[in-house]
Amino acid sequence: MADRSTHGVDNAANHGTGTGRGSGHGSGSGSDYSYGYGDGTRCSHAGLPDPVPGQPFLPSPVFAAPYHIGTGPDVATAGYDGYARTGNPTRRHLETAIGQLEGGDCLTFASGQAAITALLLAVLRPGDTVILPADGYFSVRKFAATTLAGIGVTVQYVPTAGPYPSFDGVRLVLVETPANPGLDVCDIAALATQAHAAGALLAVDNTTATPLGQRPLDLGADIVVASGTKALTGHSDLLLGYLASRTPELLDTMGTWRDTTGSVPGPFDAWLAHRSLATLDLRLARHTANAEAIARALRARSDVDNVRWPGLADDPSYAVASTQMRRIPGIVAFDLGTAERVERCLKAARLVFAATSFGGLHTTADRRAQWGDDTTPGFVRLSCGIEDAADLVTDITAALDAG
Repeated sequence: MADRSTHGVDNAANHGTGTGRGSGHGSGSGSDYSYGYGDGTRCSHAGLPDPVPGQPFLPSPVFAAPYHIGTGPDVATAGYDGYARTGNPTRRHLETAIGQLEGGDCLTFASGQAAITALLLAVLRPGDTVILPADGYFSVRKFAATTLAGIGVTVQYVPTAGPYPSFDGVRLVLVETPANPGLDVCDIAALATQAHAAGALLAVDNTTATPLGQRPLDLGADIVVASGTKALTGHSDLLLGYLASRTPELLDTMGTWRDTTGSVPGPFDAWLAHRSLATLDLRLARHTANAEAIARALRARSDVDNVRWPGLADDPSYAVASTQMRRIPGIVAFDLGTAERVERCLKAARLVFAATSFGGLHTTADRRAQWGDDTTPGFVRLSCGIEDAADLVTDITAALDAG
């Protein structure tokens, strides 16, 4: 399952188009890029400005908070209004790059949580109803319980795998697929059809898949939201979130929210993120290959329960994932029974680090229950890095034997 050409429709045939218009808030257009290229080419060239002799391929970050402005009636210069919170050239290059990969226009935020907060608070009003994943990122559920409910928004929770209720009277449906941390997958195209028939918007959290794993806008979603902190940038050295859409009015609304609240990424984080995109295709290919090897090794053991990886033919999510996704992410979920056994195994492992984020260069594992997530005490989310698969399987096998 590691070869992206075996998952769903290939890139050249399933490209979609961007809107070709900026949102007025520094969004990057996803429409001015040739989708006939493969993923590696697209990632390494995404968002690069036109070449200028004597200048680097990717310009250095622009740090200044205030810029020189014009005088008289033409105050703003070069698309920036004189203050970096509302416009920064480094951020705009990154937004162009992500927009090209997602197939829409993009707004970046200081973190994934900032992006999803902007989506929820900019779109929802008192009296609205929102459907959220019952098994998705726990911070979103916490935010809904403490903030959305407090301002009069009705919140309904539905498992990613369904069944889904009628969407009549619903303003926004948010799904996270594959779900974090359980890795269930839902049919985006079917949900988009159902949501639009009821007059609802569909937003898809694409954090785990990344735009190389699936393209929700091509499948009918109105909005993509994601944390770029994880696999998208993949070096465990920055915080980033983004929203992407082909509907300028939606991005205008969320862009106004971002600029007013100031939840923008810093220029150095934006530059680091853009730098990291060039290797996205390479990193994800190794993540996927390692995940397949580890998932199969874990399935062969009698002392490991509930191994989940949507690339396995007998996984509950395989039927949808194998059709919808262009590649399966490098996340494996399983259960070791008790918190104590998880701790022993992590101490015995030499190549697996205990960490709560995922999608980086190094293999990490997280016992989600320790953070209050609604999982069993021995549930583990393993994020595969770029190490050699044979080394990881040997190390994890030895750690499980010792634990």
